Amino acid sequence: MLALRLTRSAHTAVQLRRLLVAAASAGTGFLLLSTLGHALGHPDPASSALRLAWCAVPLAATVYFAIAVARTDPGTRPRPGLSAIGLGPARLMAVSAATTALSCALGSLLALLVFLQLRGDLTGMPSDGAATDFLATGRPLPLPAALTLLALVPLSASAAVAVALRPREPVAGAAAGRTYGRFGAYRRTPVRESFGAYGRFGRQLGAAARGRRTAEAVPEREGTAEEVPGAAAGTEPADAGPAVPLTPPSGLPWGIAVLAVGLAVEAFASRTGGGGTPGDQPSALLGLALTAVGLALAGPGLTHLCGRLLQTVRPGALRLLAGRVLMTEATRIGRPLGVVCAVLSAAYAMASLHDREDASADPLVVLGVLLVAGCTTATLLTAAVEARQARAGTTAALRRLGAATGTLRRAAVLRAGALLALFGPLTLVVAELSAWPLAR
Repeated sequence: MLALRLTRSAHTAVQLRRLLVAAASAGTGFLLLSTLGHALGHPDPASSALRLAWCAVPLAATVYFAIAVARTDPGTRPRPGLSAIGLGPARLMAVSAATTALSCALGSLLALLVFLQLRGDLTGMPSDGAATDFLATGRPLPLPAALTLLALVPLSASAAVAVALRPREPVAGAAAGRTYGRFGAYRRTPVRESFGAYGRFGRQLGAAARGRRTAEAVPEREGTAEEVPGAAAGTEPADAGPAVPLTPPSGLPWGIAVLAVGLAVEAFASRTGGGGTPGDQPSALLGLALTAVGLALAGPGLTHLCGRLLQTVRPGALRLLAGRVLMTEATRIGRPLGVVCAVLSAAYAMASLHDREDASADPLVVLGVLLVAGCTTATLLTAAVEARQARAGTTAALRRLGAATGTLRRAAVLRAGALLALFGPLTLVVAELSAWPLAR
């Protein structure tokens, strides 16, 4: 009931994002039902298993988008005072998971209705054509199997949201190192103390004084470490402007290595040759998947590097502000940006196989591509909204100090232009290198 009330009383933008999650769930559910219909009409289990395996990509994109929407939901965000009425972080996490499950269940129900309508089970007038063999018209639809496939999206999305929003202790900041000591007392040091240490009055007074100084330096805010500016390890104090990580994200070397391995596998596949269908080129498809994973892993590190490059060669206030914001939001913005680049490069590479595919699968291929591209793009836009919410306090402080609104807008345009200048050519190069083996 609480999830229903929060869902009904949300703002228009929040409701729109939830409807987009429901639409993505409907598209993924329809693809899953189409694999069931293809299995009913074709006795080849290998082909049906391959179609079901391809549905894992839209399913992952839908779950990824659902997590991004749940993170930006203001109704389920931890706030001071909610724990007193029984709405602690664990309860709000459960509400977020339930809200996500409701949105995805609505989409799955819509997919089932559309699939039954196209089959003619509701009106008795099935759709005809060469591209509708996946409907298995005239064959009985096993309802338990259909419901099992439709339950994959709500269960996966709600479980992923619960894991992503689970309550965790902050790594550093106001509550850094806060653990439970003997007798349920809070302890701010990870070192184990002897039993007699609690009898030393001055020791506990020193720890309490250090805790008060830390709380005054960093304003305490209920929530995860990602929501508190400067709460991540290795950042500057929060009163020095945007909290800038001193070290770049650790995924850049791994991303470059996986990307290089993927391109090498695709080059090897082009030398050995292969057939004209994706199933006949497993090495090329493996390399394509590795290049996509490499771009996704390297996204945060490249975003951090882009912010650092903006601040080189005697930067002014505008470039300094834009670069620091990019470095601060490298993980939040860089990961979905890398995923979008990976999807675009993979779609460009798979477009070389368009003429070789079976014509009856074209509507489903188009639906899958649009679904994955739409979910990843919407995830990137949602991450941008989350980043804007996270730096709302910093923006308000800059305006109180006299920063003009036009300056902040120019900084945002500069950040977008710098990211486009770095990720645009990189995506084109990786797409060309990935498409070369598949086009042979």
